[in-house]
Amino acid sequence: MRKVIGIGETILDIIFRDNQPYAAVPGGSVFNGLTSLGRMGLPVLFISELGDDHVGGLIRAFMEENNISTDYVDRYMDGKSPISLAFLDKDNNANYAFYKNYPAQRLDVPLPPIEKDDIFIYGSYYALNPALRERMVEFLRYAQERGAILYYDPNFRKAHAHEAIQLKPTILENLEFADIVRGSDEDFVNIFGEKEPRAVYKEHVEFYCDNFITTRGRDGVDLFTRRFEAHYLSKAIETRSTIGAGDNFNAGILFGLLREGIGKADLPNLSQADWAKIIQCGIDLSSEVCQSYDNYVSREFAKRYVSQS
Repeated sequence: MRKVIGIGETILDIIFRDNQPYAAVPGGSVFNGLTSLGRMGLPVLFISELGDDHVGGLIRAFMEENNISTDYVDRYMDGKSPISLAFLDKDNNANYAFYKNYPAQRLDVPLPPIEKDDIFIYGSYYALNPALRERMVEFLRYAQERGAILYYDPNFRKAHAHEAIQLKPTILENLEFADIVRGSDEDFVNIFGEKEPRAVYKEHVEFYCDNFITTRGRDGVDLFTRRFEAHYLSKAIETRSTIGAGDNFNAGILFGLLREGIGKADLPNLSQADWAKIIQCGIDLSSEVCQSYDNYVSREFAKRYVSQS
């Protein structure tokens, strides 16, 4: 059975409303999407790292409860598990403050089993961090050699915008590894100073990767491939929190690829109708998460969605 392999950080998100702590939930950009996929019953494997502390224990237990394999999670003795403070503004968008204390030796885990047409998802600053770059490239090359679909979400926050020029060679290398790139319009403003999706694809992405998806919140989703482009409407919903929206859009895309039986060799020949089914899964999961304060879909939604698919 095909599986999803992700690499990224795990973090405890403490969510604030009106400057008061409201909830504390395990998170991380790749981690959030994998949690939803685990709840949907898909085989999920996560490459990550945690401190040998109370926070790390909470997150590890959460992973096990949500069907995420912890076999490739490095548990370090020096340093502490990371924490983020997520402050929701009046539009329920999150502004983050991060607190991290990693050891010098990081991501000390072996290469995981990856088979043809498995899906490997990577992204965020974790995929750019110079301290991890050598290991990251090792995992990406391995996944590529094994015939996996590589899915990249830059998730490039405004806090790193001042580093965009310095990090651009690494971003471009990540684009080159990818079979599918998905990011928000904000990501590409922060990286390239460009918001218009077609310009981002033609001027910055197409040379490296054929398949490009950009999400624009209430303004919908844009898809660009070598053969066509398409626009998809967002659902009209009452938003409680946007934390995890993009992460779960990713989860929906991966679920759609697996549900439709689409392998790496199929990607160049997908029709607009094929992509519409896949994109709709992304919209469905993202919309569901935005209507809660969780970073992932509920177990009830996951069970219902799979049964109806």
